[in-house]
Amino acid sequence: MENLPVEVIGNILSHVRAARDVIIASATCRKWREACTKHLHTLCFDSDDWTVYRDLDNRRLEIIITQTIFQTRGLRCLWIHMDSIHEFTAAPVIAWLMYTRETLRTLSYNVRTEPNVNILEKCGRQKLEVLDLDNNSITGIEPSYQKFTSLRSLSLRHVSISALDLSLLLAACPKIESLALDELEIVTSDSQSTMELSSSTLNHVYARKLSVDKIILDADNLESLHLNALNLDLFELIGKGSLKHLKIDDVSVTHLDIGESTDHLDVIDVSNFTIMWPKFYQMISRSSKLQRLRLWGVVFDDEDEIMDSETIAVCFPQLRHLSLSYDLRDGLQHYGLQGSSSLENVTILELGWTVLSEHFGHWVFGMIDRCPNLQKLVIHGVLSEAKTREERQLLANFTSSLVCLMRKFTQVDVRFEYE
Repeated sequence: MENLPVEVIGNILSHVRAARDVIIASATCRKWREACTKHLHTLCFDSDDWTVYRDLDNRRLEIIITQTIFQTRGLRCLWIHMDSIHEFTAAPVIAWLMYTRETLRTLSYNVRTEPNVNILEKCGRQKLEVLDLDNNSITGIEPSYQKFTSLRSLSLRHVSISALDLSLLLAACPKIESLALDELEIVTSDSQSTMELSSSTLNHVYARKLSVDKIILDADNLESLHLNALNLDLFELIGKGSLKHLKIDDVSVTHLDIGESTDHLDVIDVSNFTIMWPKFYQMISRSSKLQRLRLWGVVFDDEDEIMDSETIAVCFPQLRHLSLSYDLRDGLQHYGLQGSSSLENVTILELGWTVLSEHFGHWVFGMIDRCPNLQKLVIHGVLSEAKTREERQLLANFTSSLVCLMRKFTQVDVRFEYE
């Protein structure tokens, strides 16, 4: 270790990451202290890393963080995450940002601060590439001043911001590629709140629990879209058809429009979602390059609607991974076995139920027969306590059918995942 260059030692300490461990390691000798001062580029203060943080009062914690940061000279990555019991004052937070902002590339800050600190104002016009903010308030975005010319990833959680400021903030990031919005308090001026976002560089968007009625996203190069836990009147995606990955989970939306150009979709993952199948099918039917399709806990708006394996085989000839959950209502299953076309390329099949039906085993056999090149089968199920004789018999019959299935399809790796 004595022969290691001081720069290498600094790199080693940076991979240690946790501030407490870095300080302990730097006390090894003079050379390590020098490395910590001159060549440390990553520091993390996280109450999950060291529970003692939780026992310190706010003032003491601020002093420790200040002393540690001020011993460094070129921090590029700074994480400060504390439990909700902590609340910092503005002065030390501003000091940390002013001291590190010229070299900082990544900032992740999750501490309640009183009064609120305008972190964007302190970090604007710098070289920041990744910004992750939690429990903060953002107001008064000035795109002409608060330019983030190097920012590529922006994540906002539990942040209060107006729809206009969010739009202006995105416009102030000419190189942004990833945007994550999680449980934001969106302040709007109209009675029906609308959030309009536009970026020509965005390729990944994650949106969860946003307090708006309408979202209009204009992103020509968007490749990945994940909508989670949203209740919307309208979601509209405007783009040139570059979308490859679409995930919708626990979303209620009256009007969904992801554009007509879905030719490049590679993954469609929809769960806990009520859809008007004809309209949704019309949007995705041109996705002939689709590799993975997951429809799980999907409720069709019309009880007579059905998604059959024939439709899947014809529309998605390159499909390799198919996941469907069995839903039986009033004698009608939503995923039927009509037609005779095979799912030639499907090698992984996931099938599951919420309420076990006597028809589930037959449906599983039918789906496997449609997949001549199947390599792996995963059965998902919810096992409730069987109270009646009929329920116990149903479970016994299903178990027997699974044994028969494994004997018949010996080339298939069968797995079970029960809740």
